[in-house]
Amino acid sequence: MTSTAPKYSRMTSEQRSASLVQAGLACLARGGILEFTIDNICNEAGVSRGLITHHFKSKDGLLVAVYRAMYERLHAGLEAPNPKKSRLLAILDAMFAPEFFSREELNIWLALWSEIVNNPALKREHRRQYTRYRRDLESALAEVATARGRTVDVKSLAQMLIALVDGLGLERCIEPKLLSPKAAKQICVSTLELALGPL
Repeated sequence: MTSTAPKYSRMTSEQRSASLVQAGLACLARGGILEFTIDNICNEAGVSRGLITHHFKSKDGLLVAVYRAMYERLHAGLEAPNPKKSRLLAILDAMFAPEFFSREELNIWLALWSEIVNNPALKREHRRQYTRYRRDLESALAEVATARGRTVDVKSLAQMLIALVDGLGLERCIEPKLLSPKAAKQICVSTLELALGPL
């Protein structure tokens, strides 16, 4: 006799948390912060409302986890080795790779950034992640500057690079046809070369 009972896949707590984060990312990519509702996230993940409270305590807790996940993806991309290029050029390649510089990805960043000012927990997470990001860039910039015997304020240069990348991302998000990833990367390379010389 064939059973007609539905089959459920059991997930570990870690897997369930990850699935909720992915559902949150999908909602942000689809409609920004207005789409990031408990009902939408639960529908996307196929779970009950209580699981968000169970795993993250609140919707804000999930939002912080989503922000952290975005940065973890970015850190992983920046740390990927490329033996054929300097660490700095490998980082620039990663910054403008399709998976990071797509309109969908940029929509998620914009939605998250818009909430930082009004969300203390998100602001704290931003400070932690941004500091790590900036220091990674400072280290890569210092390697190039030291190898060339140049005196460079790497902290300011890293901050400038982050602001430039974010601004280019905003421009691409608003009007993708006006700025390709290749053109955006070249703008950053040209700007860095003013301080570091040809890359």
